[in-house]
Amino acid sequence: MTTGPRHRAREAALQILYFWEVGRAAPDEAIDAFFALHDAQRAFAGELVRGTIAEIAEIDALIAARSEHWRLDRLAVVDRMILRMAVWELRHEHDTPAPVVIDEAIELARTFSTDDSVRFVNGILDAIRKGL
Repeated sequence: MTTGPRHRAREAALQILYFWEVGRAAPDEAIDAFFALHDAQRAFAGELVRGTIAEIAEIDALIAARSEHWRLDRLAVVDRMILRMAVWELRHEHDTPAPVVIDEAIELARTFSTDDSVRFVNGILDAIRKGL
């Protein structure tokens, strides 16, 4: 499967063409709408990254308090990042319901980690949610 820049550009073009066809949008309007959506995704991703890093000590303390028998530095890097990001979001993104934040973290674990990680992430985040 190709995932290079030209492939991603083709994916974007397909989505833009779909919007043009189904939404009856002008070509430039369809292009602008597509990239506006992706700018919003970029902005939210940046907010998650900057917020998580800014509060890493507090977030890590919450995770460590809920992860019995596991030191934070022993967790897989991906699992640690998923937990950190989700904890930041649970603490700050009040427009997003906690179950949605947890479900999104579980999906990230399912995609980028292991089945054991899915259960672990779910358990830790649920415990943190109850404590918040």
